[in-house]
Amino acid sequence: MTLILRLLINAAALWCAAHFIDGISYTGSWPALVGLALVFGVVNTFIRPVLRFFSFPITILTLGLFALVINAFMLLLTAWIAAQLDIPFTVRGFVPALLGAICVSILSTLLSAMFIRNDDSDD
Repeated sequence: MTLILRLLINAAALWCAAHFIDGISYTGSWPALVGLALVFGVVNTFIRPVLRFFSFPITILTLGLFALVINAFMLLLTAWIAAQLDIPFTVRGFVPALLGAICVSILSTLLSAMFIRNDDSDD
């Protein structure tokens, strides 16, 4: 159930980024948006850890700010894969990708904190 909720949270965050960030657009339906969130989740699950591992020294030197660059590249990669799958999601450049990655990160964190219950407690 948590996986589906995370998928819906990512879908909502991607939709908000497309709606509020100039240079990011999404013109498809809700089912395609869930497919886009699935692509985004797969990219972040498999590719992002590899990039973070190899960019660890520069991330340390920039006091963690390079992580934002990695997140922007993950959004650009998601847009490229979406274009290959005929999902109408586009990111027009690095600056919109950076702003979109910040937007998606903040919204995903906030929505996850509100809707996903932490099972580590002794309830």
